[in-house]
Amino acid sequence: MGKGRLEAFSDGVLAIIITIMVLELKVPHGATFTDLSAIWPIFVCYVLSFVYIGIYWNNHHHLLHAVHRVTGGVLWANLHLLFWLSLVPFSTGWLGENHFAPLPTAIYGANLMMAGAAYFVLSRVIIASDGCEKSLLARAVGTDAKGKISLLLYALAIPVAVFVTPWLADLIYGLVAVMWLVPDRRIERVLSE
Repeated sequence: MGKGRLEAFSDGVLAIIITIMVLELKVPHGATFTDLSAIWPIFVCYVLSFVYIGIYWNNHHHLLHAVHRVTGGVLWANLHLLFWLSLVPFSTGWLGENHFAPLPTAIYGANLMMAGAAYFVLSRVIIASDGCEKSLLARAVGTDAKGKISLLLYALAIPVAVFVTPWLADLIYGLVAVMWLVPDRRIERVLSE
């Protein structure tokens, strides 16, 4: 299978995920700012999750530019990533509907952590499919410190949500999103060489 088909399938799944999330935004039953303010937690969760899906879409796009071979392992690793991302609408909705309560905040973080781990696995499977640690992608991501720091921050935020305060965990999730908001230039640099 060519990487174009893999990219097209992944793009379609990510587009559906965003569509499902926006359909969860319900129009308030009233025309005042008070009516609108009742749905602010849902909207804030939507914005954060939209940014995360956008980050994954953007970085996935860059990641696939470095792919030379699409193996069965790459296909399964990609599906693994898409599985965790497909749960984002659920964890987003639960978080927003329950106004950032401790358990939904922790579950949201667990969802983000598993998606981050799946992205890490996908990059490693792609490197292995290229046959060496000196492949284009291996040179681009190096030790992947940013990815590992993200996973560490998610792992920290999950117990913080339950045992300390959910708002601090939400702040950590926002911080990780800001870290990744700029597309991963490492791959672009290596591709331009």
